[in-house]
Amino acid sequence: MSALRQLGSSDLEVHPLCLGGNVFGWTADETRSFAVLDAYTEAGGNFIDTADVYSAWAEGNSGGESETVIGHWLTARGNRDDVVIATKVSQHPDFQGLTAANIKAAADASLRRLGTDRIDLYYTHYDKPEVPVEEIIGALDELVKAGKVRHIAASNISAERLAASLAFSNREGLARYAALQPHYNLVSRDTYEGPLRDLAEREGLAAIPYYSLAAGFLTGKYRPGTAVDSARARGAGKHAESERGRRVLAALDEVARSHDVPMATVALAWLAQQPTVATPLASARTVEQLPALLGMAELRLTDDEVERLTEASA
Repeated sequence: MSALRQLGSSDLEVHPLCLGGNVFGWTADETRSFAVLDAYTEAGGNFIDTADVYSAWAEGNSGGESETVIGHWLTARGNRDDVVIATKVSQHPDFQGLTAANIKAAADASLRRLGTDRIDLYYTHYDKPEVPVEEIIGALDELVKAGKVRHIAASNISAERLAASLAFSNREGLARYAALQPHYNLVSRDTYEGPLRDLAEREGLAAIPYYSLAAGFLTGKYRPGTAVDSARARGAGKHAESERGRRVLAALDEVARSHDVPMATVALAWLAQQPTVATPLASARTVEQLPALLGMAELRLTDDEVERLTEASA
């Protein structure tokens, strides 16, 4: 079983792979979602990520479906104390934005759907620059003081706003962001590498990258000229047409063959060995997709392999 790792400055101890819940209640119905959650936890996994908006984009859904599925599973299994639950605020159709009133109302709605009394890690999903950081941090701090949230985190935020938020928390002695969820993977490095990562490293924030497999592209199933029947095909397909994408696939192929593991395992292992990254985030629609993801916890790439992949993705 893989050793748990501490998440930044928090007291949360998590598995090396964070399981994404965006597919629950969308491309995975409740039965299939329960099977994935069971298999993940049976393999030692304990870190589940969702958001209040998942999956409002799907026909017939209104948001909150993923949290509801996870809540039903937690109740059915009676294992709330064994797992770390992360969710997010700002994008739910009924709870848009990051005003203090909305943050508090959205948190209460998430708690009801999850069937729990606390959220372990609560993210601002997309920063709203029109709302002062003082108002956002103030509201999140109230949730922490009320025991509804254990730790706070940020996703999709600029280095400037993150720095301002941390400075305000430090100055006022309020809850402080412990983690960051950036868009980051082998074919999307520009958003995170630079000022944002430098700040996270300086301030001791743990990074939990999303789109770790570039919407499935880094699994190797989306190749130039190959049609794949998937809800993510368009997002993954754009990488297949780029020279960078082809270079990355070639390097992944090579490293994966030398370890006799799937390409997805290597892509996640590369991410896990990057500065500040605590645990990559990836989702599985079926139990069969899980081993390739969980395998990253046991794979340690050599410095040469990391460099080979980094160069290919430059």
